[in-house]
Parts: sequence; structure tokens; C-alpha cells
Amino acid sequence: MTEIKRETKETKIEIKIDITGNFGTNISTGIGFFDHMLETLAKHSGISMEIFCDGDIDVDYHHTVEDVGIVLGQALYKEIYPVKNIERFANAVAILDEAAVEVDLDIGGRPYLVYDLPMDGAIRDFDMELIEEFFKSLVFNFKIAAHIIYKRGKNRHHIIESAFKSFAVALRRALEYKDNGIPSTKGIL
Repeated sequence: MTEIKRETKETKIEIKIDITGNFGTNISTGIGFFDHMLETLAKHSGISMEIFCDGDIDVDYHHTVEDVGIVLGQALYKEIYPVKNIERFANAVAILDEAAVEVDLDIGGRPYLVYDLPMDGAIRDFDMELIEEFFKSLVFNFKIAAHIIYKRGKNRHHIIESAFKSFAVALRRALEYKDNGIPSTKGIL
């Protein structure tokens, strides 16, 4: 289990995770749609998550979404590294009605993000562009490579939820136990 607390002038965040899924999920960021996506991530990855954020959402949702991504990435990094006895590479496509998003992951210590999702519009008052900010912060602080690629869909909610589900399933698969030592020809990750 890993716990991280971070406080800035814009956000106060407490995150606790357990990749073995021992304590369930409790999420509150003050942004209903974002909470729903984080709960989806926890559920489909099998990772227990407690995420509490008190952010300046009266200004904008940006700081909360970005900072949660930063701290969650740091917690996942601390929980998983040094990498050993895992699958390492994985991909998934989780559909939601008409929407499909593909996610490919490498838990390899080299942060990189390819993000190709429609960014126009909003879901209620939640700007679609914030999803990229979340994944960018998560990926670079977790030190993984992720390709998040739009395949099809029209409903914004469905597209974003498909992305979170696909990311979660790919993460769960990448973390599956393998008796392979360090999954790299270099002998280190």
C-alpha cells in the first residue's frame, strides 16, 4: 500500500492505493464526472484507490484534474517500481455502446504519451481537453508509455469512459504476475 499527500496553493490531495485491491475505492475530487472516471479506473484495474482532493474548482477544474494525475502517477510509481515479475506490456479495447478506445501500455520506466481522442466540447461543464491533461500527468509521473487511440464513437461520455476502462484493463494486464524476473533484455527498468 502506498500513501501520498501533496498540498499546493491550488490543491490539497491525499491518495492511498493498493495494487492488490485490498481496501476498495473511495473518491472525492468535487468534480462528479471526474470522480466517475476515477472510480471506473479503480474498478477495472483492480487497484484499491482512496483519492481526496480539495481544489480551486471555483476557478477551473484544470488544477484538480492535473494534480490528481500527478499524485496518482507518483503513487503508482512508488507502488510498482522497481519492476519485477510482471507482464510489462499490455493493450485493451473496452467498448461502451458505440464508442471504442484502444490503449497500449509499457510499464517500462520511459514516460511517453500518444493521445488521439477528440477534444472538442464538454461533458456538462467538464472540458474534454482535461482528459489529456490527466493522462499526461499520470503517465509522466508513473513513468510508463501509453498510447490512447480513438477508434470510434460519437457520445463524449462514452468515448472518455471507454478510454478510462481500456487504460484500466491494460494496466491490470500489464501488472499480471509472471515468473520472469525483470522483464527487459537490459536487465533493469
